[in-house]
Amino acid sequence: MTTPIFRDRLDAGQHLAELLMAYRQRQDVLVLGLPRGGVPVAAAVAEALEVELDLCLVRKLGFPNNPELAMGAMTWGGEIIRNPQVLGSSQISPEEFEAVVAQERRELERRAQRYRGDRPPLQVRDRMVILVDDGVATGATMLAAIASLESQSPRRLIVAVPLAAPSIVEVLRERVDEVICAATPHPFRYLGLWYEQFFPTSDDEVCQLLDASSSSSDSTSDSDSNS
Repeated sequence: MTTPIFRDRLDAGQHLAELLMAYRQRQDVLVLGLPRGGVPVAAAVAEALEVELDLCLVRKLGFPNNPELAMGAMTWGGEIIRNPQVLGSSQISPEEFEAVVAQERRELERRAQRYRGDRPPLQVRDRMVILVDDGVATGATMLAAIASLESQSPRRLIVAVPLAAPSIVEVLRERVDEVICAATPHPFRYLGLWYEQFFPTSDDEVCQLLDASSSSSDSTSDSDSNS
C-alpha cells in the first residue's frame, strides 16, 4: 500500500519552503503559483520566505474524454505547448484539439478577471522567480509556464515542487536554472496518491490567499518605510 508523503498542500508548501531558505527575505525574489492547486503551496512558500506572491496563468489542455490527461498546455500569451508523446498515440482530430484550445482560452480569461481584477501582475523582469505547483506529472503545464516566463526575462528561474515524476525532473532541469523537488516517488502513477487530502482548490481560496499575501506585503512595505 502506498503511503502519502504530505498531509495537504499547506504541508507540502511548508516542506518545500525548507528547501528554499537561501531565498528568504530577498526583495528580488518572486514566488509564482500555478492556479489553482499550486497556489496554496506557493502561498505557504512565500509566507515562509517572506517574499511576494503572484500567479502564473497557464491552462492544461486535457483530452475531451479524459481532462486529467494533458495533451498540451496554453500560456496566458496564447502560446500552445503540445505533448508529442501523448498526442502521437491519440486519435484526436485537429478540430477537436482547437475546440479544447478555445474552451481553455475562455477559462484563462475568466480566471484572470476573477483572480486579478484590476490588480496588475507583479514585475518578473530581472527578478529571481520561483515557479511553484502542487506537483508535476506529465510536465505539460509547467513547461507552458516556463515558456510564458522566459519571454519576460527573469534574472533566474527556479521550479519548486513538492512532487514530480523522476523523468520529468530531468526535462525541467534542461529548461530552467534550478529545480527544487522534495520527492520523486517511483512509480509516480498520479499526483493525488501522495497527499492524504487532495481536494480541489476553489476560486475563492485562490483569491483569499492572494489577498492575504498582498495585505502582508503592503504591511511590510509600510513598516520598512517608517523605520
